[in-house]
Amino acid sequence: MTLPPTYYKIVDVNTLDHMKGLNVLDLSQLLNDVNDFVWGPVMLALLVGTGIFLTIRLKFLPWINLVYSIKMIFRKSDHEGDISPFQSLATALSATVGTGNIVGVATAMVLGGPGALVWMWISALFGLSTKYGESVLAVKYRETNSVGEMAGGPMYAMKNGIGGVFGRVMACLFAFFAVCSSFGIGNMTQANSISSALETSFAIPTTTTGLILVICALSILLRGIRSIGAVSSIIVPGMAVFYFIFAVIAILLNIGNLPAGLAEIFRMAFSPEAAAGGVGGAVVASMMTAMRWGVARGVFSNEAGLGSAPIAAAAARTDHASRQGYINMTGTFFDTIIICMLTGLVISSSGMLGTIDPSTGKLFSGAQLTIIAFSSVFGEYAKYIVSMSLSLFAFTTILGWEYYGEKSLEYLISNRQVIYMYRFFFSVITFVGATQTLDVVWNFSDTMNGLMAIPNLICLLILNKDIAQECFHFQEVVVEREKNGEIVDLNDHLHSAH
Repeated sequence: MTLPPTYYKIVDVNTLDHMKGLNVLDLSQLLNDVNDFVWGPVMLALLVGTGIFLTIRLKFLPWINLVYSIKMIFRKSDHEGDISPFQSLATALSATVGTGNIVGVATAMVLGGPGALVWMWISALFGLSTKYGESVLAVKYRETNSVGEMAGGPMYAMKNGIGGVFGRVMACLFAFFAVCSSFGIGNMTQANSISSALETSFAIPTTTTGLILVICALSILLRGIRSIGAVSSIIVPGMAVFYFIFAVIAILLNIGNLPAGLAEIFRMAFSPEAAAGGVGGAVVASMMTAMRWGVARGVFSNEAGLGSAPIAAAAARTDHASRQGYINMTGTFFDTIIICMLTGLVISSSGMLGTIDPSTGKLFSGAQLTIIAFSSVFGEYAKYIVSMSLSLFAFTTILGWEYYGEKSLEYLISNRQVIYMYRFFFSVITFVGATQTLDVVWNFSDTMNGLMAIPNLICLLILNKDIAQECFHFQEVVVEREKNGEIVDLNDHLHSAH
């Protein structure tokens, strides 16, 4: 995902005439205020609280079955659906593994101290249950559209699971919020991150990057989910391995600093009073500050509870809703507990956290902090490693979010011509994102993204009995037997728990 709304710049009114500038500034400030609430402590508490509730409600089975879930990822399935279980996971990961895994982690460690990393992990552990629950509902209540493709996600769970006027209104709101989000955090902000990274590191003009993005997006997105799934299943593992290798090398070559770095991470995570950390104690934070930024970054990164990833889960070929729920749940594990952890350990072992940027007089943060952390090992090549990783992460986010936006639009408007127009427009708009900085549009999109969580969390809580039934049924008839060496393949009539 992209950066949280508080990181964006305020519109520069000096570039506009006075009255127009003030109006834009007022609108931008209003959106910032709304974002502060939508992405504030109350919402983050609800997101994590729902995860805690579901973890207990499911008797900790998502944790107990994590290793089993990872083993299921590559299992072939010939059941009803559009793409393989692995392609579904890859599509979901393509959207969740974004610039936040590199930039956001660094920012959280500056604003919340190194201890923010621990709270990121904790929020991700409870996020496993949330991601499992929303993915189960997406498969359980999915439908087949007019062209034979799967159509599912929180909106269909609200419509078919909750039902009535209340369920349908929530479904329409969720779908509307998702479509609006897709153009900002799922498209333009990612395109801007790519063009900025490539211009800084390789001196590639933003217009050139924009044109390349449009061509690449069109060639993949116009052909739909099967094309997105096929490409994601290649790029996502490739980019993850690329980043993993260089991050592990950086950590190993700075291994002498790692024990002290880890000690500081855990010390500051649970320090009741403000404690100093980083170079020269330049980063000061308390446990509450670490918790706030760590939980926020965890949620921004893995999207557990926002309701986006289940849309990809609904496209998978599977014999039971719970099986795909477990597979898609691993996305939270890979995104936050693995990739975010690598970024955090690279920074903490480099000794660069708390370093002052001589050009600004402020602490290095965001992408710059990650680059100087990698440069402690790779020197000048660090900016190329980080820029390439950023570009790959951001491009796959564009692919994944197109599908989320498309399926949400399809729920609102079933006309296939509108869907094809959306695919084309979504691809072309990447050029605008790559070449322009539209703060108001981005902040509006971030607000919509946060609002997606409200109907989704309500849906999860109302339908928690459905999730539990699916979970316990699958545990009884499949998991226990497969852990004993059997290969269980349920028939279509066992999709739902009885």
